[in-house]
Parts: sequence; structure tokens; C-alpha cells
Amino acid sequence: MGRRALPRIDPAIDYSAWFLDVKKLPASLDVDAIFGRAAPLEVEMGSGKGLFLQGAAAALPERNFLGVELADKYARFTAARLARRQLTNARIASGDGLRLFAECLRDATVAAVHVYFPDPWWKAKHRKRRVMRESFVKDIERVLMPGGKLHFWSDVKEYFDVSLELLAAATKLAGPFPAEERPAEHDLDYRTHFERRMRMTGEPVYRSEYRKA
Repeated sequence: MGRRALPRIDPAIDYSAWFLDVKKLPASLDVDAIFGRAAPLEVEMGSGKGLFLQGAAAALPERNFLGVELADKYARFTAARLARRQLTNARIASGDGLRLFAECLRDATVAAVHVYFPDPWWKAKHRKRRVMRESFVKDIERVLMPGGKLHFWSDVKEYFDVSLELLAAATKLAGPFPAEERPAEHDLDYRTHFERRMRMTGEPVYRSEYRKA
């Protein structure tokens, strides 16, 4: 099932307050200043069209949500959707998420990290491009505050298993714990667009949760 073309962004929507450029973010980013308040921060790596950011920000207004998406057109689309709904507790950054984690996020400042359905890079010669790599999982552990959680999902069993082995070898995060799977209440009740696609086609989703002591 191929991706549908993105709908055109309404030019009347000013999404500038919701859109960030990773290249322009400073090291040791003051996230509270971006949101204009101090609140528990959750970060999503690879936000796609932003369904998770929208749903989570609307459901948990007491938390701040920061997404990062490599594809600029998807990041801008997400920013426009957040702006249209006036979800002031969510932001989307366009650019390299690995840089965001390595250089911009401060130690022990993140309540949760979400990594949903990262690109598996099927060919063996391309697997070095996978986001679940040693440097990234170490940065996840570093930025999580005590009690913070990592939510990692994949539809590729091999990638899922290799990533869990990596997390065990490269970090001291506790887990994996079974991730709670909330039954969908209706056809559009999914955390991400990719999860919706997997359920529609009956494909399995592998879920895990880790916690920092």
C-alpha cells in the first residue's frame, strides 16, 4: 500500500510558531523557552505526517511534545496541522533527528522518547543508515530523566530483535517490558498512520517499552 500524496497546505495557515529547523537549533537547547513554559517533555523521532504528535498533544495538554522529521515537506505538513488545531504544547523540527538528540537535547530532561516504525533499510549494505544504532540509543539513555521511558515499535521482526539486542548491550535501560496495546475504538483510532496501515492489512506490530532507573 503506497503513500498517498500530501494534501496541499492551506496558505492562510501561519505555522511558523510550530515549525523548527534542526540546523538552526543551538546546542543545549532551552526547550522550555520554545514552549513558553516548563512541562514534562516527550520527543518523537521520525514524526511522518504527525498523527502521533496531534493525538498525544491533544490528549495530554499538561505535557510538551517535540517531534523531529527528516523530510521537510512532512515536517511542514505536520506544523500546519498543529497550527490549525492550535496545539500549543507541540512542535515539529525539520532535519536530522540524530543531531537533535546528540547536540541539542540536554541530559536527563526528557520524560519519554517515541520511536515508531523507523525505516528498516532492507538491503544489508544500507543497514548502517538505520536510526536504531549505538550512538542513538546511548543518546536516548542520556536525555531520559530517571523514570523516563522509551517506546520502540517496528513492523519488521528482524529489525525489532536486533534493536532489542543493541539496547541490552549498549545501555542500562530496564526492559523490554510489554508495551500496552490499547484496542482501537474505531477505524481511525491509531497512534500513527503506519500503525493504521499495518492493522488494515493484518500485519503484526512488535512493541517494546524501556525505562531508565
